[in-house]
Amino acid sequence: MTRFVFVTGGVVSSLGKGIASAALGALLQARGFSVRLRKLDPYLNVDPGTMSPYQHGEVYVTDDGAETDLDLGHYERFTGVAATRADNATTGRIYADVIARERRGDYLGATVQVIPHITDAIKEAVLRHADGVDFLLIEIGGTVGDIESLPFLEAIRQLGNELGPARSMFVHLTLVPYIPSAGELKTKPTQHSVKELLNVGIQPHMLLCRCDRQIPENERRKIALFCNVRPEAVIAALDVDSIYAVPISYHAEGMDREVLRHFGIEAAEHPNLSRWQAIVDTLRAPEGTVKIAVVGKYTTLLDSYKSLAEALTHGGLAARVKVELDWVDSQVFEEPHTVQRLEGVHGILVPGGFGERGTEGKIAAVRFARERNVPFLGICFGMQMAVIEAARHLAGLPAASSTEFGPCAEPVVGLLTEWTRGNEIERRGAESDLGGTMRLGAYPARLRENTLARTVYGTADITERHRHRYEVNINYREALEAAGLLFSGLSPDGSLPEIVEIPTHPWFIGVQFHPELKSKPFDPHPLFRGFIEAAVAQSRLV
Repeated sequence: MTRFVFVTGGVVSSLGKGIASAALGALLQARGFSVRLRKLDPYLNVDPGTMSPYQHGEVYVTDDGAETDLDLGHYERFTGVAATRADNATTGRIYADVIARERRGDYLGATVQVIPHITDAIKEAVLRHADGVDFLLIEIGGTVGDIESLPFLEAIRQLGNELGPARSMFVHLTLVPYIPSAGELKTKPTQHSVKELLNVGIQPHMLLCRCDRQIPENERRKIALFCNVRPEAVIAALDVDSIYAVPISYHAEGMDREVLRHFGIEAAEHPNLSRWQAIVDTLRAPEGTVKIAVVGKYTTLLDSYKSLAEALTHGGLAARVKVELDWVDSQVFEEPHTVQRLEGVHGILVPGGFGERGTEGKIAAVRFARERNVPFLGICFGMQMAVIEAARHLAGLPAASSTEFGPCAEPVVGLLTEWTRGNEIERRGAESDLGGTMRLGAYPARLRENTLARTVYGTADITERHRHRYEVNINYREALEAAGLLFSGLSPDGSLPEIVEIPTHPWFIGVQFHPELKSKPFDPHPLFRGFIEAAVAQSRLV
């Protein structure tokens, strides 16, 4: 029997519903239960695939090719459960499905309305593929009181009634701010937020209160009294030094115990949190520090590279070192001599991106890494810039570029118009819609023997997640390999370059996929493990 936990948020945004949901999932797993996490987003986009990184942050891609909210990355990193297309639903997706049904005549002439048709579609999204796990945790995006969230709140209210308290629970995340001039924590924002939730018919069973210090017993009782919850169900969500300390902190406050009490489940007093404690201990007492320069385009909003930052931390965990990140806007390096800023870093990473802005700066960073023997990792667009750099400065093709930036004499990177997915051929054109039309999701690749890539992975066949519209032109392979850039990983049919490397360099790899999407703190991705190990070796030389 699957039990449903609905997580809502109030007062302000960015309190951490995604981390809270993921941490609860990790705690339930540590007690021996199976979990799955799901996100309902109230925006009208069908998915975040066409949204600017400055608007939405990272787009997280699943194995089955869904472009989803970045919180699904937290879910996977904390629980190890691979997310699917069914685990992220937006207002846009719900309305598109309902309108498609209406056009087909599925509603038999009925007037289509928010209630019951939209809310029924939301409930279907919640319940879809929900069997087979002990707990399904559903995070509702946005903040209670936002008009766009109302259909989702109404839908989960109905589900709460239909499932009953034995199978449903409402957890509300709020803020208990400390006011220095008054010298006390204030409970009124939480009271008002719960009142907003009550206005739509939802009585929370647990309050998760973000705060920077412990909540005194009298304030905890006050919150419980005014918000109609048990005092033990008022959980302090304390600020911690790492997101990976959140499961330990929430357990200490009794969150998992109260969830199980609500459902009438007898459980051991303490879950097995040893792997989380080991991660936190390593983070708090590293054996050294390495400095990694991340030369990107969206460095003013670090949520644009959320999975990347976490994957680098995971690589540091494997090497027992602290990874210090130097976020550099690639446009900085388009001025003469500015690339010298990279002197002294122990590794250079050029991540994904779209469009021409900042590309010359990325190419300059690649060239610096190649010529100075600094460990280098290029991801997606970063690999493409590494190939263009090699074509220009090693293969004697100064006009090498990407057709993404317009027509060019040497299209070393070009529009991907046809590829194989399973037993089907997928095709795209320059005039195709932007949304959902890239090469998305998990695809296999085969690694050549006696290469760095093969050594790093320890296997010949890999599967990685992709999100790109342009591809390195395989027709330039012979010229580039003659110049020293080895194509060490290809699609199984040999038509699409997946990994390039420079054998004469200490550690230089570019990959067309996004390895950061599969890295976890308790299972660091091999590429990030290898990259940070190379950076540690570099730190001993600098």
